[in-house]
Amino acid sequence: MKRSKNIAVRNIAGKPLRSAVLVILAALLSLTVCAGTLIVRSLRSGLDSLEARLGADVMVVPKEASQKQSFENIVLQGSTGYFYMDKSLMDKVTGRDGVGKSSPQFFLASASAGCCSIPVQIIGFDPDTDFTITPWIKRSYGGELGLFDVVIGNDLNAFVGDSIKFYGVDCRVAAKLDKTGTNFDTAVFTNADTIKQLIRASLDLGMNSFESLDPDNSVSCVLINSDGTRSPEEIVNDINVHVKKVRAFRTGDMISGISSSLSGVSDVIGVMIAAVWLLGLVILLLAFTMSVNERKKEFAVLRAAGASRGKLASVVMQEAVITGLAGSIAGALLGIAAIVPFSKAIENALGLPFLTPDIASAAVPAVMSVLLSAAVCALAAAVSAVRISRIDTALILRGDN
Repeated sequence: MKRSKNIAVRNIAGKPLRSAVLVILAALLSLTVCAGTLIVRSLRSGLDSLEARLGADVMVVPKEASQKQSFENIVLQGSTGYFYMDKSLMDKVTGRDGVGKSSPQFFLASASAGCCSIPVQIIGFDPDTDFTITPWIKRSYGGELGLFDVVIGNDLNAFVGDSIKFYGVDCRVAAKLDKTGTNFDTAVFTNADTIKQLIRASLDLGMNSFESLDPDNSVSCVLINSDGTRSPEEIVNDINVHVKKVRAFRTGDMISGISSSLSGVSDVIGVMIAAVWLLGLVILLLAFTMSVNERKKEFAVLRAAGASRGKLASVVMQEAVITGLAGSIAGALLGIAAIVPFSKAIENALGLPFLTPDIASAAVPAVMSVLLSAAVCALAAAVSAVRISRIDTALILRGDN
C-alpha cells in the first residue's frame, strides 16, 4: 500500500499540468456547493432573524405611508425614512375587538451621526408596552435605557460608552446588538422619551418635513398581537374598515414577498449547483479517461513488472483521492472566503436579509462540500480503474494499441 501511494504521488508530481486541471475541477465543484449552501443558509437565517424582530401579528401605519414604495423597507428592514400619525388614531386602533398587546414605535432618519458617514434609522419604542424590541435588546443589554441612551446595530462604528450626536443632541451608546443580517444592523434604538426629544431637535433645525408635528402626540406605527378571540386576519379587516386614515397589515403577509424572493434565489442557486456538478462530472470522466489512454504503456509496464490489476486500479484511485481532496479543501476555503467577508455586499446586491453563520456553523457546509467533491472525483476515477483492469498487456507492449 505504501509503495502504491509513492507511485501515485510521483505520478501526480510528474504530470503537474494534468494534476492541476484535476485539482481545479475538484475545487470548482467544492466551491460551488460550499458557497451556494452558505448563501441559502444565510438567506434563511436572515429571514428567521427578520421574523423574530417583527414579533407581532399586525402592524398599523398611516394610510399615506403604506402607499410609499419605501414603506416596507422602512418597517421591515430598518431602511432610513419616517412617517407619523396622530396618537388618537392609535387609541382607536387599540380599542378594536380582538386587540391584545399593542405598542407604538417612532421612526426618525438621522441627517448624520458621529458614528457613521451615512444617515441611520432611529427607532423609538415604549419600554412599558413594547414586546418586540425589548426582548431582542435584552440579549445584549439588561439595564433600563435612560434619557439619551441608545442601543446601536452591529455594523455601526461605535462602541459601548461612546457618545454619538443626532441633530445636535449627544447620546450615549448603552449597548451594541447582535448581527441580524438586515438594515437593522445600521439602525439605532432608543426609548420613546429620547426619540421625541430627537424629533423635536430635528424640527428646531428645520430638518424634518413634518413642520406642524407634535412629538408628544404622534406615533409612526402600532404593533399588535391578537388576544385570541380574533384571528390576525379578522383584526386587520376590522381596522381597515372601521378606522380611517390608517392601514393595517398582517406581518406574515408583509414578509411573504421576501420569503418568495428567497425561494426564487434558492431555486436558481440549486439549478446552478446541479449544472456545475453535471458539467464537472462529465469533464472529470473525460479527464480520467484521457489520462488512462495516455498511460496505457505505463500501466502495461507495471503489469509486466508484477503489479496486479487491483494494484493499478488502486494507484488511479489514490491519485484521484489526493487531487480530489486537495482541490475540494481549497474550494471549500475559497467558498467561505468569498461569502463571509462580503456578506454586506451580497445582502445589498440581493436586496434580502442575509445573516452569515459563524465559522463553526460555516464548517458544516464546507466539510459537506469537501466530501461530495472528493466522492465525485473517486467515482470518475473508479470508471477509469475498471478500464485499467481490462488492459491487455501483451497487445499494448507490442504497440498494437
